[in-house]
Amino acid sequence: MGVEEILRQGDQVLVVVVEVAGALIIFLGAVWAAVRFVVEGLRHRTAAVFTPIRLTLGRFLTLGLEFQLAADILRTAVSPTFDQIGQLAAIATIRTALNYFLGREIRQEQRQVSEPERPG
Repeated sequence: MGVEEILRQGDQVLVVVVEVAGALIIFLGAVWAAVRFVVEGLRHRTAAVFTPIRLTLGRFLTLGLEFQLAADILRTAVSPTFDQIGQLAAIATIRTALNYFLGREIRQEQRQVSEPERPG
């Protein structure tokens, strides 16, 4: 077994570990948000209590997507082909766009939450 083969196998293990970590983060965030949604939904009937839940879920999704992107980068780290580089570029573009829009929505909702309510 040559050095390149050892690197490929080691890289494959790392890719799986990072992918699983990303999926686990997204899964845990979704479970946390679902539980909080049910608990808060039973306690309160206003939409305002759900905004912090959405913000936290958004943070979990952003972090999970970052791990998934890291796994894609690792996948192409050892002697990538042009096809793999092209796929990585497409995936990175899509995930970066998702993260950008998700981050923008999180910032917008954070501003809404931090603004004091004006009596009407």
